[in-house]
Amino acid sequence: MDQNEPSAFIAAANAALVDSLPFADATDFDDAARGLLGRLEPGVVQNAEGQAVWDADAYAFITGEAPASVNPSLWRQSQLAAQQGLYEVVEGLYQVRGLDLSNMTVVEGDTGVIVIDPLISTETASAALDLYRRHRGDRPVVAVIYTHSHVDHFGGVFGVASQADVDAGRVEVIAPEGFTEHAVAENVYAGTAMARRAGYMYGAALAKGPRGQVGAGLGQTTSKGEVGLIVPTVDIRETGQTRTVDGVEIEFQMAPGTEAPAEMHFYFPRFRALCMAENATHTQHNLLTLRGALVRDPHMWSTYLTEAIELFGSRTDVAFASHHWPTWGGDRVVAYLATQRDLYAYLHDQTLRLLNQGHTGTEIAEMIELPPTLTRAWRTRGYYGSVSHNVKAIYQRYMGWFDGNPARLWPHPPAAIAQRYVDAIGGLDRVVELAQTAYDTGDYRWAATLLDHAIFTDEHHAAARALYADTLEQLSYGSENGIWRKLLPLRGDRAA
Repeated sequence: MDQNEPSAFIAAANAALVDSLPFADATDFDDAARGLLGRLEPGVVQNAEGQAVWDADAYAFITGEAPASVNPSLWRQSQLAAQQGLYEVVEGLYQVRGLDLSNMTVVEGDTGVIVIDPLISTETASAALDLYRRHRGDRPVVAVIYTHSHVDHFGGVFGVASQADVDAGRVEVIAPEGFTEHAVAENVYAGTAMARRAGYMYGAALAKGPRGQVGAGLGQTTSKGEVGLIVPTVDIRETGQTRTVDGVEIEFQMAPGTEAPAEMHFYFPRFRALCMAENATHTQHNLLTLRGALVRDPHMWSTYLTEAIELFGSRTDVAFASHHWPTWGGDRVVAYLATQRDLYAYLHDQTLRLLNQGHTGTEIAEMIELPPTLTRAWRTRGYYGSVSHNVKAIYQRYMGWFDGNPARLWPHPPAAIAQRYVDAIGGLDRVVELAQTAYDTGDYRWAATLLDHAIFTDEHHAAARALYADTLEQLSYGSENGIWRKLLPLRGDRAA
């Protein structure tokens, strides 16, 4: 089916966003390009069968001004996240970015290297290490550090180390306490359902282009290679714990229950460099990821960011994370961490204030607006998480699924309630007629609601399907959130 042009309503909304944000500020572009030593060329990683598991070159179209079919703020973020290559953070500390959803960091020790977060797939991690060695020499891997228990930070470990080397003591594997338990819980207990939803969320199978997939906000998408796990040999258990690996001293800060149930930050005195894992990136993060997980604790998240500032702020010249690009300069690092801290604290505190006034999660999500200092900070924009679904997550964390209205205590399931709504409105043709009116006036959210009931009543109704696809397409064109952009087209005829 042919795709539609962005409507006048979407074009106007995207244009208004350009006028409201500091697009002239090129600081992030300078930081993202800083220290480039070389790129993977071509930017394609293949498996043993010759199939592409990663294709950075597929995003070469993300240049210049944003097309009308992409939210300009998301386009800017994708321009930054799509950059790939080996980068020097400081002498002796390097990052490979843009070869998977996450970054792989390589720290040079006295005799070998420490690899931090070996990506998702064996193939991409191996390609990243090869790229490092091409520019810095063939140093052996002496240690692997997992910052936390999500697969994009351990799944490619067999691309940089072997179980035999670990068993022989040639490579140690360091992780926060509880890592293995939580890695299993997230990837096994509900693994089938989460994997299916992750496929929708990251849109790895969707066509890439100005009217398709442009990025996930946190990175571009997920690689599709072999995933593995080497169980840690060293558990980090408390803040203040130190460990020297190949001559490199590391100071650890525990941060459990933040972006992951088992997570930690750590500091390298030799490099005056602070690794923030995934708790301070250049986007608003998820408090409840749309692939499914336990609801994260924004209060503890903000508390650990404050602690990081207190422990390391005065000693840090550069902060880097497992996604996006570093931040250099002591004052800039503290401001960067403080802005992230204030974001999660504000969402938490304001949601609690409003739920205690009797508002529901859905209502609060429409009421909360970030203050101007947070709204205009690029690193708090909703490219991956969003105010809308994060507020609902906080409500869920404290109050659960029930909003207090007894009429919503035992509703019919979607198919049963859809049939009743359609009958009450006057039949499928009438529902489509009302949805078309909503579509023509730019009320795409209402059109989607009506058409959702229509599709659950008769998924083969041609007019409903076509209009539903058109509606979700327009919503995707206007979405600043890379995940929402990928999820929105999936229910219509244009699903890949």
